[in-house]
Amino acid sequence: MGFRLPGIRKASNAVDAPKGYLAVYVGEKMKRFVIPVSYMNQPSFQDLLNQAEEKFGYDHPMGGLTIPCSEEVFQRITCCLN
Repeated sequence: MGFRLPGIRKASNAVDAPKGYLAVYVGEKMKRFVIPVSYMNQPSFQDLLNQAEEKFGYDHPMGGLTIPCSEEVFQRITCCLN
């Protein structure tokens, strides 16, 4: 049984994200999420970006934005951004 978080698109195997979205990698398994760029303006998401900057600087190993938190924390934060 699954659930859908509004605003988060299911990541496809495609390398590119649709216009207006960006790919982020989250958790130990580096699960890929495609999120709206509007999340970048939200204070709670900016906290995640600050953590990513502290841990990785601007060199993200996956080629996309890597967020250093668990999938559960990421989903809990992003579900409230819509």
